[in-house]
Amino acid sequence: MITKDTLIGDLVRQYPEAIRILMQFGMGCVGCPSSQMESLEEAAYVHGFDADELMKALNKIVEAK
Repeated sequence: MITKDTLIGDLVRQYPEAIRILMQFGMGCVGCPSSQMESLEEAAYVHGFDADELMKALNKIVEAK
């Protein structure tokens, strides 16, 4: 399960298909060095979107596997 504490770097390595969802939420720099150690909750705060909505979208990837 993907949580708010999941690091973006870990998420992208485990679920490359998550990049599309992250970009839809306005995270265009998913490959930048600082994002690798940033949690999804931190990214939601910085980019101004709802972390719970992001979790719902991302966990659909896990459910599909």
